[in-house]
Amino acid sequence: MSGGTVGTTTSGDLIFGMKNLLRNIRHLALDMDGTIYKGGTLFGFTRPFLSLLGELGIGHTFLTNNPSKSTSDYLIHLKKMGIHAKPTQLYTSTQCTLEFLRENYPAARRLFLLGTPSMAREVVAAGFVLTEDSPHDEPDIVVVAFDMTLTYARLCRAAYWISKGKPYIATNPDRVCPTDEPTVLVDCGSICASLNEATGRTPTTVLGKPDPRMLRGILNRHSLKPGELAMVGDRIYTDIAMAKKAGVFGVLVLTGEATATDLSATGPTPDWVWPSLKEFGDDLRIARREVTIA
Repeated sequence: MSGGTVGTTTSGDLIFGMKNLLRNIRHLALDMDGTIYKGGTLFGFTRPFLSLLGELGIGHTFLTNNPSKSTSDYLIHLKKMGIHAKPTQLYTSTQCTLEFLRENYPAARRLFLLGTPSMAREVVAAGFVLTEDSPHDEPDIVVVAFDMTLTYARLCRAAYWISKGKPYIATNPDRVCPTDEPTVLVDCGSICASLNEATGRTPTTVLGKPDPRMLRGILNRHSLKPGELAMVGDRIYTDIAMAKKAGVFGVLVLTGEATATDLSATGPTPDWVWPSLKEFGDDLRIARREVTIA
């Protein structure tokens, strides 16, 4: 998009070319955990930033690799934080996975799922059947997600069906989930690493970010050109990598996993970097000749 140049800015001094590119943005795909909140804590700048988007006429979709909550549970979670979103403003790796299964395995209905009860309810509501932890209840496909209720027995059963050659779909590649608690939340990518070691198989398909399907749906839904959409997130290997694959702007904020030091490491280069949504909002407003956020 912008030639791979990192554009860390100060709000008072935008270069002309960057200002023009920011002015063309019509929609933002906003990562959630690490970008608008961390764990259970909403960043103080998030609500002013979302209000600013409304003032500037910029649409937004909340995008998350975390499939542990259903769409309805995410909307409730956001509402409790003071963010009122519509179902059409949310896109999760669960939704991406369900769409992928319908398109690529239209006859498959029986799934062995490593996922939370909230995710399981959404999968069942979409018309799929979840098989039991039994060698006699054979699934069509194994789906591995960020399962915060994971048990050893179910991990072993997933490995059993994977070793039997069943298609093996991962909802997202994240190794850990950001949290504001004193712990490490082992995510889908790490669960898959265990299964890979046990079975010798990697997932048939890994969905979620950085798979560009997460953004192509937004481009189509809102009739956007790539230069009118920016992916905003805190991870280089998912958020920024996906933006590059989809041909849209990649905006990195340093409020989650990635740090300024990570920018020198091997990996896709963000188009722009801001400390947080606060500074990004300041520059969006300046690009449209508005005053900065108070």
